[in-house]
Amino acid sequence: MDIHAFYRPILAHFRAKRMTEFCRLFVVDEKIRIVDVGGYEFNWMLIKEAPDVLMINLEDEEWQRGRFRKQRGDGRALEFEDDSFDIAFSNSVIEHVGEWADQVAFAGEIRRVAPSYYVQTPNRYFFFEPHLLAPFVHLLPRRVLRRIVRYGTGWGLMTKPTQEQVDSFLRSIRLLTKAEMKRLFPDADIIEEKVLGLTKSLIAVRAPTRMRSDPMRSDPRTQQSEPSFRNEEAPTL
Repeated sequence: MDIHAFYRPILAHFRAKRMTEFCRLFVVDEKIRIVDVGGYEFNWMLIKEAPDVLMINLEDEEWQRGRFRKQRGDGRALEFEDDSFDIAFSNSVIEHVGEWADQVAFAGEIRRVAPSYYVQTPNRYFFFEPHLLAPFVHLLPRRVLRRIVRYGTGWGLMTKPTQEQVDSFLRSIRLLTKAEMKRLFPDADIIEEKVLGLTKSLIAVRAPTRMRSDPMRSDPRTQQSEPSFRNEEAPTL
């Protein structure tokens, strides 16, 4: 079974709602310049607004189609001047860029290339792991998890990976907590995206003006972390 075919309708549902909220938080029109780090056209086809979007990921192919451009680049070291864009955007990517030091570098680049940004990532403490398609398994020790992935998760049953592929896949994911997102984005509001009353995703938002009062918004006061991609290794909701 094609795991991407399984994901597609669920993905569209969650991301359409998320993109609508993104447009509510930011002034998005054809004059806005957005850099989407690790993304593709999919998200931007879910909204009626038509900003200028440059998509950065590790693939060699580069092209331009109307208002969309795609360029090769590493989100941990973007080749742009400070504040080159109006908004930096990233959806379900920062959990794939490597270890903590890589995530610090990625977050620093997001904050550097645009005065406003929107960065979403799955919540480590949500009960369902969206890459492996299984509940609670991501909370197990890695040595236990690597033994049960092939036959104890949706991803393993659908893709039938080798043990080497399992280990590589697990190395490509480092889920973040809310506290870690606060450290990575100390000048942002951390929005909690809820499902069934539980926090499914965490979204770091720095809007052009301070957001309107929102009960989901966390206290933005955090300590500054040390300064700081690979494109999406697997689709996440």
